[in-house]
Amino acid sequence: MIQNKEDILKLIQSDKKMMQIIKTTSSLDLPDWWICAGFVRSKIWDTLHGFNDRTETPDVDVIYFDNTNIDENVEKGLESNLKRLMPGIPWSVKNQARMHVMNHFPPYTSSEDAISKFPETATALGVTLDKDNHLVLASPCGIEDVLHLELKPTPYFTETKERAAIYRERMMKKNWKAIWHKLKVHY
Repeated sequence: MIQNKEDILKLIQSDKKMMQIIKTTSSLDLPDWWICAGFVRSKIWDTLHGFNDRTETPDVDVIYFDNTNIDENVEKGLESNLKRLMPGIPWSVKNQARMHVMNHFPPYTSSEDAISKFPETATALGVTLDKDNHLVLASPCGIEDVLHLELKPTPYFTETKERAAIYRERMMKKNWKAIWHKLKVHY
């Protein structure tokens, strides 16, 4: 049973492939880096649904924060490095110091600030390794919704009608309930 952050960390630590992905990402020595979103959320939901096999994720979202170099080509180079180190993983690397421009939001102050502005609370999760190689979980919107299989917009996506519409459209498009049937989707 998964009840708290420690349980989530143990769940991830017990997954050899996840830990290999995390350690490979760590080897890049990126500033303020995290692997986030579906990488963490799907593992929790798979476990809560009793799935024996991990649900494939369309990408492994690696984020970092470096406002000294926001050239998108740097991100592409990092993706290439990761693909060389671990082929077959659908890597996606994004510098959060520039992503606010892409998303038409005010600038983020850190990677964790960016995670807090993901569309849904259950996806606003990230993992990283600290300087002592201990696994750390970021959950700026809490873990209750992901553990209770509830999809709700983050506070940021309830502030304007435009963002609320993006959230609703995303829920329809993702159709996660088709994979994880116990989910409760809040519009």
